[in-house]
Amino acid sequence: MASVETGGGEHQKGKPQKQTLRVDFTPMVDMNMLLITFFMFCTTLSKPQVMDIAMPTDQKTEENEQPKVKESRAVTLLLGEDNKVYYYFGKLDEDAYTDYTTLKETQYSSNENNDGLRSILLERNRDAVDAMRQLKLDRKNNKSMTEEEFKEKSNKIKGDVNALTVVIKPTDACSYKNLVDALDEMQICSVGKYAIVDITDGDKYLIENYKTRGAYGAVNLAPKK
Repeated sequence: MASVETGGGEHQKGKPQKQTLRVDFTPMVDMNMLLITFFMFCTTLSKPQVMDIAMPTDQKTEENEQPKVKESRAVTLLLGEDNKVYYYFGKLDEDAYTDYTTLKETQYSSNENNDGLRSILLERNRDAVDAMRQLKLDRKNNKSMTEEEFKEKSNKIKGDVNALTVVIKPTDACSYKNLVDALDEMQICSVGKYAIVDITDGDKYLIENYKTRGAYGAVNLAPKK
Protein backbone atom coordinates (compact mmCIF):
# COMPACT_ATOMS: atom_id res chain seq x y z
CA MET A 1 0.00 0.00 0.00
CA ALA A 2 1.56 3.30 -1.08
CA SER A 3 1.42 6.12 1.44
CA VAL A 4 3.15 9.34 2.47
CA GLU A 5 3.65 10.11 6.16
CA THR A 6 4.44 13.63 7.41
CA GLY A 7 4.81 15.15 10.86
CA GLY A 8 5.78 13.20 13.97
CA GLY A 9 8.72 13.93 16.27
CA GLU A 10 8.79 14.78 19.98
CA HIS A 11 6.19 17.10 21.44
CA GLN A 12 7.67 20.34 22.84
CA LYS A 13 5.98 22.35 25.53
CA GLY A 14 4.19 25.46 24.26
CA LYS A 15 3.99 24.21 20.67
CA PRO A 16 1.03 22.46 19.06
CA GLN A 17 1.49 18.79 18.57
CA LYS A 18 1.90 17.76 14.93
CA GLN A 19 -0.43 15.03 13.73
CA THR A 20 0.76 12.27 11.44
CA LEU A 21 -0.73 12.70 7.94
CA ARG A 22 -1.13 9.52 5.97
CA VAL A 23 -2.12 9.66 2.26
CA ASP A 24 -3.09 6.41 0.55
CA PHE A 25 -2.31 6.34 -3.20
CA THR A 26 -3.77 2.88 -3.84
CA PRO A 27 -7.13 4.12 -5.27
CA MET A 28 -5.28 6.49 -7.63
CA VAL A 29 -3.11 3.64 -8.92
CA ASP A 30 -6.22 1.54 -9.54
CA MET A 31 -7.89 4.40 -11.37
CA ASN A 32 -4.82 4.92 -13.59
CA MET A 33 -4.76 1.24 -14.49
CA LEU A 34 -8.44 1.35 -15.42
CA LEU A 35 -7.90 4.41 -17.61
CA ILE A 36 -4.93 2.80 -19.37
CA THR A 37 -6.93 -0.36 -20.01
CA PHE A 38 -9.88 1.67 -21.31
CA PHE A 39 -7.79 3.68 -23.78
CA MET A 40 -5.98 0.59 -25.02
CA PHE A 41 -9.30 -1.14 -25.63
CA CYS A 42 -10.76 1.86 -27.46
CA THR A 43 -7.67 2.19 -29.62
CA THR A 44 -8.07 -1.42 -30.74
CA LEU A 45 -11.72 -0.89 -31.66
CA SER A 46 -11.05 2.31 -33.58
CA LYS A 47 -8.93 0.69 -36.29
CA PRO A 48 -10.04 2.05 -39.69
CA GLN A 49 -12.11 -0.27 -41.86
CA VAL A 50 -10.57 -0.55 -45.33
CA MET A 51 -12.60 -1.30 -48.44
CA ASP A 52 -10.84 -2.69 -51.50
CA ILE A 53 -11.73 -0.69 -54.61
CA ALA A 54 -10.79 -1.82 -58.09
CA MET A 55 -9.66 1.13 -60.18
CA PRO A 56 -8.82 0.96 -63.90
CA THR A 57 -5.13 0.82 -64.66
CA ASP A 58 -3.29 2.97 -67.19
CA GLN A 59 -1.13 0.05 -68.28
CA LYS A 60 -2.14 -1.66 -71.50
CA THR A 61 -2.55 -5.41 -71.37
CA GLU A 62 -2.55 -7.95 -74.14
CA GLU A 63 -5.93 -9.14 -75.35
CA ASN A 64 -5.27 -12.70 -74.17
CA GLU A 65 -4.31 -11.41 -70.71
CA GLN A 66 -7.52 -9.42 -70.15
CA PRO A 67 -10.00 -11.04 -67.75
CA LYS A 68 -12.95 -12.68 -69.43
CA VAL A 69 -16.33 -11.30 -68.39
CA LYS A 70 -19.66 -12.53 -69.66
CA GLU A 71 -21.63 -9.64 -71.14
CA SER A 72 -24.84 -11.14 -69.79
CA ARG A 73 -23.40 -10.94 -66.27
CA ALA A 74 -22.32 -7.29 -66.48
CA VAL A 75 -24.22 -4.21 -65.34
CA THR A 76 -23.19 -0.56 -65.64
CA LEU A 77 -24.35 1.96 -63.04
CA LEU A 78 -24.50 5.66 -63.92
CA LEU A 79 -24.78 7.64 -60.69
CA GLY A 80 -26.92 10.67 -61.42
CA GLU A 81 -28.43 13.66 -59.66
CA ASP A 82 -30.97 13.64 -56.81
CA ASN A 83 -29.98 10.13 -55.67
CA LYS A 84 -30.92 8.65 -59.04
CA VAL A 85 -29.19 5.61 -60.48
CA TYR A 86 -29.31 4.86 -64.20
CA TYR A 87 -28.23 1.43 -65.35
CA TYR A 88 -28.06 -0.95 -68.30
CA PHE A 89 -27.05 -4.56 -68.75
CA GLY A 90 -24.35 -6.02 -70.95
CA LYS A 91 -22.53 -4.21 -73.76
CA LEU A 92 -24.43 -1.74 -75.89
CA ASP A 93 -24.34 -1.68 -79.68
CA GLU A 94 -24.96 1.35 -81.88
CA ASP A 95 -28.68 0.67 -82.21
CA ALA A 96 -29.08 0.63 -78.41
CA TYR A 97 -28.04 4.29 -78.17
CA THR A 98 -30.95 5.42 -80.33
CA ASP A 99 -33.49 3.66 -78.09
CA TYR A 100 -34.01 5.60 -74.86
CA THR A 101 -35.59 2.52 -73.20
CA THR A 102 -32.12 0.94 -73.16
CA LEU A 103 -31.42 2.88 -69.97
CA LYS A 104 -33.29 2.09 -66.76
CA GLU A 105 -33.71 4.21 -63.63
CA THR A 106 -33.82 3.26 -59.96
CA GLN A 107 -33.05 4.63 -56.51
CA TYR A 108 -30.74 3.73 -53.63
CA SER A 109 -32.96 1.49 -51.54
CA SER A 110 -32.23 -1.12 -48.86
CA ASN A 111 -35.54 -2.92 -49.36
CA GLU A 112 -34.99 -6.25 -51.10
CA ASN A 113 -38.66 -6.55 -52.08
CA ASN A 114 -38.87 -3.54 -54.40
CA ASP A 115 -37.12 -2.40 -57.58
CA GLY A 116 -34.33 -0.48 -55.83
CA LEU A 117 -30.63 -0.90 -56.53
CA ARG A 118 -30.16 -3.60 -53.89
CA SER A 119 -33.04 -5.65 -55.21
CA ILE A 120 -31.63 -5.48 -58.74
CA LEU A 121 -28.12 -6.52 -57.68
CA LEU A 122 -29.37 -9.33 -55.46
CA GLU A 123 -31.52 -10.72 -58.26
CA ARG A 124 -28.69 -10.62 -60.81
CA ASN A 125 -26.17 -12.04 -58.35
CA ARG A 126 -28.43 -14.57 -56.62
CA ASP A 127 -26.09 -17.57 -56.93
CA ALA A 128 -23.15 -15.75 -55.32
CA VAL A 129 -25.37 -14.31 -52.57
CA ASP A 130 -26.74 -17.75 -51.68
CA ALA A 131 -23.25 -19.26 -51.74
CA MET A 132 -21.90 -16.53 -49.44
CA ARG A 133 -24.75 -17.02 -46.98
CA GLN A 134 -24.04 -20.74 -46.87
CA LEU A 135 -20.31 -20.08 -46.40
CA LYS A 136 -21.00 -17.75 -43.46
CA LEU A 137 -23.27 -20.38 -41.94
CA ASP A 138 -20.56 -23.03 -42.36
CA ARG A 139 -18.01 -20.78 -40.65
CA LYS A 140 -20.42 -20.21 -37.77
CA ASN A 141 -20.92 -23.96 -37.32
CA ASN A 142 -17.29 -24.85 -37.99
CA LYS A 143 -15.19 -23.04 -35.41
CA SER A 144 -11.98 -24.47 -36.88
CA MET A 145 -12.32 -22.49 -40.14
CA THR A 146 -9.65 -19.80 -40.13
CA GLU A 147 -10.06 -16.27 -41.45
CA GLU A 148 -7.64 -17.06 -44.30
CA GLU A 149 -9.73 -20.06 -45.37
CA PHE A 150 -12.91 -17.99 -45.25
CA LYS A 151 -11.40 -15.21 -47.38
CA GLU A 152 -10.05 -17.71 -49.90
CA LYS A 153 -13.44 -19.40 -50.34
CA SER A 154 -15.33 -16.09 -50.47
CA ASN A 155 -12.96 -14.71 -53.13
CA LYS A 156 -13.51 -17.86 -55.17
CA ILE A 157 -17.28 -17.41 -54.98
CA LYS A 158 -17.22 -13.71 -55.85
CA GLY A 159 -14.62 -14.17 -58.60
CA ASP A 160 -16.49 -16.92 -60.42
CA VAL A 161 -16.96 -16.37 -64.16
CA ASN A 162 -20.74 -16.47 -63.69
CA ALA A 163 -20.69 -13.93 -60.85
CA LEU A 164 -21.94 -10.40 -61.43
CA THR A 165 -19.58 -7.70 -62.71
CA VAL A 166 -20.49 -4.08 -61.95
CA VAL A 167 -19.02 -0.96 -63.57
CA ILE A 168 -19.68 2.22 -61.55
CA LYS A 169 -19.60 5.53 -63.42
CA PRO A 170 -20.27 8.65 -61.31
CA THR A 171 -21.56 11.75 -63.06
CA ASP A 172 -20.66 15.31 -62.11
CA ALA A 173 -24.14 15.73 -60.59
CA CYS A 174 -23.89 12.86 -58.10
CA SER A 175 -22.65 13.36 -54.55
CA TYR A 176 -19.83 11.64 -52.70
CA LYS A 177 -22.45 9.95 -50.54
CA ASN A 178 -23.97 8.38 -53.67
CA LEU A 179 -20.64 6.78 -54.52
CA VAL A 180 -20.22 5.47 -50.96
CA ASP A 181 -23.76 4.07 -51.03
CA ALA A 182 -23.05 2.28 -54.30
CA LEU A 183 -19.86 0.75 -52.87
CA ASP A 184 -21.77 -0.37 -49.78
CA GLU A 185 -24.22 -2.21 -52.00
CA MET A 186 -21.31 -4.08 -53.59
CA GLN A 187 -20.42 -5.53 -50.19
CA ILE A 188 -24.00 -6.24 -49.16
CA CYS A 189 -24.85 -7.97 -52.46
CA SER A 190 -21.61 -10.04 -52.50
CA VAL A 191 -20.32 -8.40 -55.68
CA GLY A 192 -16.63 -9.21 -55.91
CA LYS A 193 -15.92 -7.82 -59.39
CA TYR A 194 -16.57 -4.09 -59.62
CA ALA A 195 -14.65 -0.99 -60.68
CA ILE A 196 -15.05 2.80 -60.68
CA VAL A 197 -14.66 4.16 -64.22
CA ASP A 198 -14.90 7.65 -65.71
CA ILE A 199 -18.18 8.32 -67.48
CA THR A 200 -18.02 8.56 -71.28
CA ASP A 201 -19.75 10.79 -73.81
CA GLY A 202 -21.87 7.82 -74.81
CA ASP A 203 -23.12 7.40 -71.26
CA LYS A 204 -23.96 11.10 -71.01
CA TYR A 205 -25.86 10.81 -74.29
CA LEU A 206 -27.86 7.89 -72.90
CA ILE A 207 -28.87 9.87 -69.81
CA GLU A 208 -29.96 12.95 -71.79
CA ASN A 209 -31.84 10.81 -74.31
CA TYR A 210 -33.59 8.96 -71.48
CA LYS A 211 -34.62 12.20 -69.72
CA THR A 212 -36.15 13.59 -72.92
CA ARG A 213 -37.73 10.24 -73.87
CA GLY A 214 -35.86 10.11 -77.16
CA ALA A 215 -36.15 13.77 -78.12
CA TYR A 216 -32.47 14.41 -77.46
CA GLY A 217 -31.46 11.63 -79.85
CA ALA A 218 -33.67 13.02 -82.59
CA VAL A 219 -31.43 16.09 -82.97
CA ASN A 220 -28.11 14.72 -81.73
CA LEU A 221 -26.10 11.88 -83.17
CA ALA A 222 -25.23 9.13 -80.71
CA PRO A 223 -21.51 9.18 -79.95
CA LYS A 224 -19.53 5.99 -79.82
CA LYS A 225 -19.09 4.44 -76.42
